Amino acid sequence: MDPLVATAIEAPDSHPPTPPPAASPPDQPGQLWAISDIHLSYKTNREAWEKLLPKQNDGLILCGDMGESTEHLRAAFTTATACFRQVFWCPGNHELYTMPSQKEQGARGEDKYQECVRVAREFGVLTPEDDYVLWEGEGGPCLIAPIFVLYDYSFRPSHVRLEDALDWAREENIEATDEHLLHPDPHESRIAWCHARLRHTHDKLAAANAAYPDTKLVIFGHWPLREDLVKLPLVPRFSLWCGTKETEDWHQKFNAKVVVSGHLHIRRTDWRNGTRFEEVSLGYPRQWQHCLDHGLDVNDLLREILPGPSAPMSEATQWRRYA
Repeated sequence: MDPLVATAIEAPDSHPPTPPPAASPPDQPGQLWAISDIHLSYKTNREAWEKLLPKQNDGLILCGDMGESTEHLRAAFTTATACFRQVFWCPGNHELYTMPSQKEQGARGEDKYQECVRVAREFGVLTPEDDYVLWEGEGGPCLIAPIFVLYDYSFRPSHVRLEDALDWAREENIEATDEHLLHPDPHESRIAWCHARLRHTHDKLAAANAAYPDTKLVIFGHWPLREDLVKLPLVPRFSLWCGTKETEDWHQKFNAKVVVSGHLHIRRTDWRNGTRFEEVSLGYPRQWQHCLDHGLDVNDLLREILPGPSAPMSEATQWRRYA
């Protein structure tokens, strides 16, 4: 079973979400926020997302896993673009799923990703396929760099061989739904797709550094860049589907001020070598019910990326249970 995937509480909307009234934003952008894993296949999460409040001067990063369909993407982007002056998005694994009902006619692999990119562009949402843009609001200037690199099963103990990795996870009854719904077409495997994305993304980040040598980056992608930030105490062997060791030093190599990710459904802030790492998941309804019980909503769970907090005295993790 996949410990991070549950059965969605399906309750089809009778009408699309109504965005809040738009206002003309000031000339100068303000703060930059982020959230991921809003999983709009869940009725509770859809209703919560429709309560997003306008921050017309600010920007928003959507760090993957809006849902499994183009309808989920459109619902996410409809609300986000009505509330924020600029919206950025990268795919998570769920956006890339080809659901069983789409088995015969649904897009797969690269085609599914490009389908998502086209939807984002309908709303003016920037993606990993667009040029990086310079953020000149609070905490800037910074280049905003959305990335899409997948995973290659390298987040595993050194004694576990790659060819044994899936069996190692299955020993604990762990297997990601990706193994059945995330297809790598036209690549021969998800590993091959990951490595192709790594080469493309590495070159794009290097070019950005060369063009803007004195400008910090905000790098955001769905999967964590570093294995030491993947702490899943209840399901440690799910780490296989959580990233690649090839990105371990990218925060230093590419001059990152902040690195943003999701996927783990465990909100936290960490510091490594002077770079701040933010895990910004909302998660499935049961995983953030305690926030609702304390009178909080999705607006309280947006994470401030820029300007953000000052560096602490130590690199201890700050767990973000409520915010």
